[in-house]
Amino acid sequence: MPSATTVADHEGTRTAHDEKATHPGMTDARRAVLARLPVAERRLSLAGVSTAVLEGGDGQPVVLLHGPGEFAATWMRVIPDLVSSHRVIAPDLPGHGASGVGDGGRDRALTWLGELIDRTCATPPTVVGHLLGGAMAARFAVGNGDRIGRLVLVDSFGLARLRPAPRFALAMMRFLARPSARTQDGLFRQCFVDLDGLREQMDGRMELLEAYALERALSPELKAALRRLMRHFGLPAIPKHDLAGITVPTSLIWGRHDRQVRVGVAERASARYGWPLHVIEDAADDPAVEQPEAFLEVLQAVLRRS
Repeated sequence: MPSATTVADHEGTRTAHDEKATHPGMTDARRAVLARLPVAERRLSLAGVSTAVLEGGDGQPVVLLHGPGEFAATWMRVIPDLVSSHRVIAPDLPGHGASGVGDGGRDRALTWLGELIDRTCATPPTVVGHLLGGAMAARFAVGNGDRIGRLVLVDSFGLARLRPAPRFALAMMRFLARPSARTQDGLFRQCFVDLDGLREQMDGRMELLEAYALERALSPELKAALRRLMRHFGLPAIPKHDLAGITVPTSLIWGRHDRQVRVGVAERASARYGWPLHVIEDAADDPAVEQPEAFLEVLQAVLRRS
């Protein structure tokens, strides 16, 4: 197996077979998920972090940033539609999925995002950030309005100090203390309105996402990355004067039943900053997974305005 340096420096697009041979992040569950997506995976060295990036489609670029403990393929229910009209770039965040951890703080993470955009986008992209990815995108937009075309925050951290509902917080603490299929199921029942119905709709794909998420939750790399990224992006509120200074067009998409960042947070941000808010019914904190058609209807309308 090549060294980590060799993998990080290799810039070519690879097949799933190639990835299995070159990095340990390509587990059976990950390979099965990626096999169904109309994207190619490659690795880029971004701010010194060996980063797995999914890319596909043509047109104006859209960068998709996932939430904590997730990975790029979590966008699997919306990627096929988006690549029909846009160039889609979906990385695994540092320490997540098949990406390396990195060793820097907030500035290093924002440099990582800037390098991702510079390396993959011919024109300023729309950046769509979910939860942790949303907080990273919003902080990047504060000082880099010329480098992105539009910002879409999906159930995003950072608009207020993180104060999840008590049942969500308890389920999260149990999972973080002892990741297992049982504690993951308890957490996911807080993350989704109808987990059993979702599993049935997705015909085995949800179980693959859960299996890979649990594999990664057991890894020291993800635990280290979550501690660092949540400390810098997830838990604290972005200062109001910074949010008010975002110059790019910004939209909010929120699940009505989000127990992690409740919809009132989005309503107050919408009123304060004039950002349009689109609430997705029958969804909790991940409307792109629970209600992909409704999510895509809103997102495509936002993209047409850019």
